[in-house]
Amino acid sequence: MQNFSISPREIIASFWRNHSLIYALSKREVAGRYRGSYFGILWSFFNPLLMLAIYTFVFSIIFKARWNEQSDSKTEFALVLFAGLIMFNFFSECITKAPNLILSNVNYVKKVVFPLDILPWVSLYSALFHAVISLLVWLIAYSIFYGLPHITVLYMPVVIAPFALMIMGLSWLLAGAGVYLRDIGQIIGIFVSALMFLSPIFYSISYIPEKFQLMMLMNPLTIPVEEIRNCLFWGTEFNYGYLLAYWCISLLICCAGFAWFQSVRKGFSDVL
Repeated sequence: MQNFSISPREIIASFWRNHSLIYALSKREVAGRYRGSYFGILWSFFNPLLMLAIYTFVFSIIFKARWNEQSDSKTEFALVLFAGLIMFNFFSECITKAPNLILSNVNYVKKVVFPLDILPWVSLYSALFHAVISLLVWLIAYSIFYGLPHITVLYMPVVIAPFALMIMGLSWLLAGAGVYLRDIGQIIGIFVSALMFLSPIFYSISYIPEKFQLMMLMNPLTIPVEEIRNCLFWGTEFNYGYLLAYWCISLLICCAGFAWFQSVRKGFSDVL
C-alpha cells in the first residue's frame, strides 16, 4: 500500500506540481455553478450586490440597527456587516463542502495517479473567487458613499492568507474524516450555522461582556472578521499580537490537517 508524505514541505510541493490542474478544476467548478443560467457567471456579481441591498434594508430600516451609538448611518452598518459576511461566506463555502469532497469524487479515488490532496485547494479557489467578487462590490459601494477606500485595503492579503491556511487545514481534516464518519457532514452544517451567530458579524466584539471576550477570541472567525473590517472600513492598523498568534495557529492547523489527510487517504479506496 502506498505511503504518502506528511511533511509540511509536501503541501508546497504538491501545490506547485499540480497548480495548473488546480486552476483548471477550480475554473470548471465556478463555471459549472452557473451553467445553464441566463446571466451565467454575472450572477457571481449580482448575488453579493443583492445581498448587500437586502442586509441594508432589513437591519438598517426594519431593525434600525446601528454599529455604534455615535453613528446613525445606515450605510455604515450595512458595509461593516457585509465585510464580516464576506469572510464568513468564504469560510462556510469551504468547510461545508469539506466532509463530502472525497465522497463526491469517488472516481478520482480509484485513479492512483490523481492527487486527492488538491481537492480542498479547488474548493478554496472557488470560494476565493466569490469572495473577491464580493469585495469588489463592497469597494464600489464604499467608493460611492464615502469616497476612495483607505490605504489599509492593501493589507488585506495579510489577513486573508492565514485565514485561508486555517481553512485548508480544516478542509483536509474534514475531508479525510468524512470518508469514515458520514455524519460529519450533518454536524458541520449545524456547526457553521451556529458559528455565524457566535461570531462578531452582526455585532461588535466590544458589546460582548469582558469576561466572554477571551472566549470569543478563540472563535476561528473573530480575528479575521475584526481585522478585515479594520483594513476595509475603519482604516486602522492591525492588532499585531492577535494577528501573529493567528498566523502561528493557522500554520499548525494547516500542517496537522494535511498530515491527517495523508495518513488516512490510503484507506479511502477500501471504504468507498
